[in-house]
Parts: sequence; C-alpha cells; structure tokens
Amino acid sequence: MELQINDWGLIPYADAWNKQEVLFNTLVQAKQNGESYTNHIILCEHPHVYTLGRSGKEQNMLLNDKQLEAINASLYHIDRGGDITYHGPGQLVCYPIINLEEYSLGLKVYIHLLEDAVIGVCADYGITAGRMENATGVWLDTGTPRARKICAIGVRSSHFVTMHGLAFNINTDLRYFSYIHPCGFVDKGVTSLQQELNREIPMNEIKDKLASKLKVLLLSANAQ
Repeated sequence: MELQINDWGLIPYADAWNKQEVLFNTLVQAKQNGESYTNHIILCEHPHVYTLGRSGKEQNMLLNDKQLEAINASLYHIDRGGDITYHGPGQLVCYPIINLEEYSLGLKVYIHLLEDAVIGVCADYGITAGRMENATGVWLDTGTPRARKICAIGVRSSHFVTMHGLAFNINTDLRYFSYIHPCGFVDKGVTSLQQELNREIPMNEIKDKLASKLKVLLLSANAQ
C-alpha cells in the first residue's frame, strides 16, 4: 500500500483538475487491471475561483461574467457533489485520490474521515469544531445562530476511487464568499482560522498537520 503526499503549491484550478483526472484515471485503470498503483493526497491553493457541483443551483452565484472578471475570479461547473463554493489564496485545498476499498471505507465514512481530520487540526489551535445536521463540511458553533463554516467538502467517487475533496479556510479573504450563497446556504456564515485566532497561520504548518492526520485516520481505518 503506497500513499504519497503531493504539494502542488498555488495552481490554477483547471490545471489541478486536469492533473487530478490523470491520477484518478491511472488509479482506476490499474485497479481494474490488478496492477500496482499509488494513492495520493494532494495539497494546494488556487487563484480566485468558484466551482459549482453537479447538484448546484446557478442562482447561488450572485455575479455575472463581467462582475466575476472584475474581481479576478472564474467559475467552473464540475463533477463533484455539492453546490457552489469558493477557492482562493490562503485556503488549503486537499484532493485525496485514493482507492476506498483498500482502506475498507464506504463513501459516507470517508467523508466523515475528512471532516475528522479538519476537526482535529482545529482542535490543535484550541478551536472546537464539528458537524452540522443535514450539511457536510466542518462548522463552528453548530446549533446556534452563530453557526459558521470553516471547511467545505465535495467529493466524486467512481469504482470506489475518489477525487476532489475539501477546502479549509486558513488565511482566506472571506469577502469572496459574499458573492455566492456558499454551498447553497443563505443564512449561515463562513469563517477561517485566521479570523478565529486573529493572526495569520503559516500554510506549511497546516499542510503538515492535515496530511499527518489524514494518513493516521486512513491507516487506522485500514487496520480495523
């Protein structure tokens, strides 16, 4: 079993999507042919971009093409689950491309595993985070009027191989969320580690913590 951590740095969304597709298709093909393969955890940031999932609603994007151009952002319709979300500098995006069967994971448990990793990173900084009923992702102050999202999750799975993943707000410019209804919610806030702690967090520090927690959770799932 091989699990490789890849840091792609700041990469345009379309380039990352294409590279994901190559790794995803390679893994699926190797799996079908009974050949050896590598599982990947990809870490990166993107220039300003909005992505709309398969079940997303166009009206949750509040800007037209000209307005998007004015804020140096673009919009992509993509093949993950979920509605609309934002990616940009200061946000850690993580794309695990893994064979779920190798880790004895169903899709729902896998999504919980991603959430657990982010909840663990938040705890390292003294922040209590958790899940919210009827919503994916990681939230703060769930069950209160102050509920706000710190991490969005949207995945695609085919042949029990995953792509896409999570978007964790670290030093994110949260103004960009005001141009959408994030994940389709009109009454919930968005936050970042920087906003909660009132200081900038080194991105490499977060990358190391998240990758480490994901590896531990995946290995423990496989051992069960």
